[in-house]
Amino acid sequence: MLTLAGLKLEELENLMDELGATKFRAKQIHNWIYFKSVSSVDEMTNLSKDFRETLKEKAVVTNTKIKVKQVSSDGTIKYLIEYPDGECVETVLMRFDNRANLTACVSSQVGCAVNCSFCATGKRGFIRNLTYQEIIEQVLTIQRDTGLKVTNVVFMGQGEPLLNLNNVLKALEIFNDDFQIGARRITISTSGIVPKIYELAESELQSTLAISLHAPNHKLRAELMPIENKYSIDELKQALLAYVEKTGRRITVEYILIHGFNDTPEVAKELAYLLKDLKCNINLIPYNNVNDTKYKKSTNNDIMRFKYLLEHSGKKVTVRLERGADIDAACGQLKGKINE
Repeated sequence: MLTLAGLKLEELENLMDELGATKFRAKQIHNWIYFKSVSSVDEMTNLSKDFRETLKEKAVVTNTKIKVKQVSSDGTIKYLIEYPDGECVETVLMRFDNRANLTACVSSQVGCAVNCSFCATGKRGFIRNLTYQEIIEQVLTIQRDTGLKVTNVVFMGQGEPLLNLNNVLKALEIFNDDFQIGARRITISTSGIVPKIYELAESELQSTLAISLHAPNHKLRAELMPIENKYSIDELKQALLAYVEKTGRRITVEYILIHGFNDTPEVAKELAYLLKDLKCNINLIPYNNVNDTKYKKSTNNDIMRFKYLLEHSGKKVTVRLERGADIDAACGQLKGKINE
């Protein structure tokens, strides 16, 4: 059975040809899927009943289910989404006070092979890549459930997006063309898969590239992120410089602050020196608690001191607002399972 969610207009037009229907029907179906976020063919009420029955013999809108839904005290919503093979991922809708933006944090893989020591996802290990349709189903699920239109997408959920780059780029194309979400409202975050950063630069995307850096030197970073032993911070820096030169786009550097580990004034100065010639903004992320780790969140004083020292170097520095921590929906807390 064909799944309609994730099909582009041209693909829907080809389906209409097979069914002996006009191309106008494809436009109607496309609108129902991406702008009205229906979950079934029966909801497409401007199609005749007979045609709906014909279409239902060939296709379904979706075969994705919400297994668990949790709502945070700050309005953040976390979904555990189940695919037909029984595998699950988590996706998060984040809302911010006084902003019209509704941001979907989407997953790109079931589990993750990168295994950062501060992240819950890596503890599952890598299970499989998501297809591009499974990625966009996360946003469609949010829109169906809330009746709201997602305006921003960040690939910061479970998995390493650059290790599933073909499906991520196809999903990004659909977010851009079919959901009509501007490319600059889409961010791809990576732990630093160096060859794929060069590949991404050649694609000339207008989306934002975010780098999970979290340390200014090899020793500290290797303790947090095993990927450092495959692609060193020096190699990563060269790839980022090449990316900026090729695209002209400013990079976002993500940096989790861990008490007594990577939040000292000495580390801040080393980070400022590392990034001095890189066109970037810095987003500081207070550590969010994950079971079975030794790490603790930095104090507010340490966070503000770290921020001040980086700003003194001339960079734009922000501290990420904590969203959804009470439902384990914050950065690094996504598991993709009901229980550990």
